[in-house]
Amino acid sequence: MTTLERFRNFWPRDRVFDFLVPQTPPDLDLTHGVILYLEGITVSFGGFKAIDDLNLYIEDGELRCIIGPNGAGKSTLMDIITGKTRPDAGSAWFGQQINLLKMTEPEIARAGIGRKFQKPTVFENHTVQDNLELAMAGPKAVWPTLTARLNAAQRERIESVLETVGLQAQIHRRAGALSHGQKQWLEIGMLLMQNPKLLLVDEPVAGMTQQESERTAELLVSLAGPRSVVVVEHDMEFVRSIARKVTVLHQGRVLAEGSMDDVQHDPRVVEVYLGGEPCSTLKN
Repeated sequence: MTTLERFRNFWPRDRVFDFLVPQTPPDLDLTHGVILYLEGITVSFGGFKAIDDLNLYIEDGELRCIIGPNGAGKSTLMDIITGKTRPDAGSAWFGQQINLLKMTEPEIARAGIGRKFQKPTVFENHTVQDNLELAMAGPKAVWPTLTARLNAAQRERIESVLETVGLQAQIHRRAGALSHGQKQWLEIGMLLMQNPKLLLVDEPVAGMTQQESERTAELLVSLAGPRSVVVVEHDMEFVRSIARKVTVLHQGRVLAEGSMDDVQHDPRVVEVYLGGEPCSTLKN
């Protein structure tokens, strides 16, 4: 069994492991300044509409937070963007020319959309550097072993990502020995090795210490600009610390959208979260 086959057997089936066969993402047509278009998206499960005629637009380089009560459709929305779930109706475009609904999950990942799941999944028996090497985008068809010689550009890329996620001092440490927060940052680093243009992050601070949450907030804010970042999160204090624009989902639709101040004072949002009680802040 090859190294690649061993890692494919290890990697959970709900993850896109094809990043182990790296390819450079195609150029995107962003002439209108929007990187993701979702229009009229509807998806039903057994007659229940998880997403109901949803419209969502993500601008190039923005940091967007998506919130909503349980069952609002947040995870289903992420599944649609990454190709895990096919909608019954609607359109989904990445830039002006890439039709996401005609692509497989691996094709979408290679096109430049990276997804960070809530539970970190790294190769725990290998070092931080090994994990980043395996995730490296580039012209090679297959990395036959973890001992492949790196060129200067590849070493520089790894060092840059390590600095971004704050794991320089952990480079030779086994990933399984990292803290929960450090594993989350490592998985974000693995996605960054692919140079994604759109990064989807699902509940990044669940289970983190306060210090780790603060560091994660700084990291996500720093990632926006060169790429677009969409964060789904239940922790409202965390959302408030990073939010530039917030989308509130309810029953599969966009209920409200705007600044955190705007949405937290929207009567419809107050009704959904707190049963109509007036408040100055949203709670979980």
